[in-house]
Amino acid sequence: MDLLFFFLSFSTLFLGSALAVGGTHGFFQNGNFEEPPKPSQLNKTVILGNHSLPGWETHGLVEYISAGPQPGGMFFAVAHGVHAVRLGNEASVSQSVRVKAGSLYSLTFGASRTCAQDEVIRVSVPPLSGDLPLQTLYSSSGGDTYAWGFRAASGVAQVTFHNIGVQEDPACGPLLDAVAIKELLPPMPSKVNLVKNGGFEEGPLVFKNGTTGVLLPPKQEDATSPLPGWIIESLKAVKYVDSAHFAVPYGLAAVELVAGRESAIAQVIRTVPGQSYSLTFVVGDAKNGCHGSMLVEAFAGKETLKVPFKSGGKGEFKSAVLKFRPLRGGPGSHFLVLTITQGLMTMGPYVGLFWIKSRWCHSVIESWSLITTFFFLLWKN
Repeated sequence: MDLLFFFLSFSTLFLGSALAVGGTHGFFQNGNFEEPPKPSQLNKTVILGNHSLPGWETHGLVEYISAGPQPGGMFFAVAHGVHAVRLGNEASVSQSVRVKAGSLYSLTFGASRTCAQDEVIRVSVPPLSGDLPLQTLYSSSGGDTYAWGFRAASGVAQVTFHNIGVQEDPACGPLLDAVAIKELLPPMPSKVNLVKNGGFEEGPLVFKNGTTGVLLPPKQEDATSPLPGWIIESLKAVKYVDSAHFAVPYGLAAVELVAGRESAIAQVIRTVPGQSYSLTFVVGDAKNGCHGSMLVEAFAGKETLKVPFKSGGKGEFKSAVLKFRPLRGGPGSHFLVLTITQGLMTMGPYVGLFWIKSRWCHSVIESWSLITTFFFLLWKN
């Protein structure tokens, strides 16, 4: 009997201009730092007083800077607007925003280092915090856009950006140039697709003028991931890209593996041993001029599927289907771990393992669908 297969894609990602935080979707108050302190509250570029920067509370040496050449021969790139703040040693900026207790949120912000040495910015919403390394630039504009997720513990979230490093050069310290927030809806598996958020349509806010994508930092936990349903399980970031600036096969968003084998995302899926499943996925390039050969290898149980793809940098994509049956290891249900990366990872039993080998290119992955063969046979009849 022929197997009936449906591909479903849901487009829910909002790509319009960032709005006021009152709707829990948009820029913070003075989130782009274009409203400056009063001249009397500045000593050259240094902000005087903890409440001098409109909308923000500052601690330590915080500078209000403009994009372009700086004294001493430095150049500050500000990707979103004209102004930004630079956080000196142990300095921080914070703002309280209204949220819904128990809901999942993603912060989107622009951050970049100012010196060649490694810099780290800590993002915290008590009781959660995360340290984001800024030593690698993934964009040509000199600044990257990041997302960081948290689950609100109360109706007010105090968001803090803190430079935890102590640099020998006082002129060094990370730049922060835009901060926004978005409430994320928790994805759920369905009878037609067991992969949660398989099309990556639910994800962080994308700035309307942002042309470089949004980096999802490494080692995020599933409960607070800015990409709902997925775990950022890697040493380096992955990039969330939108169809307005990148080639996306279906819907409005996809994920680009920008750090080779050090980029990986994963998802745990409940499966039934002995049941037949079909896993579909799409792989391609982001239409960024990259040329090279890639190979996707998918493993599930005893089944293996190799999908070669040659990138011409034109935004072309290729879909594939892997049919498999989880091994029987005992009564009840087991979990299938889907891991997508550009390098080999060692996994345990009942595993679906996916990796992409590419020497020069970054692979774009999209549209993951895991369905039971049994369900569709019943539906067809």
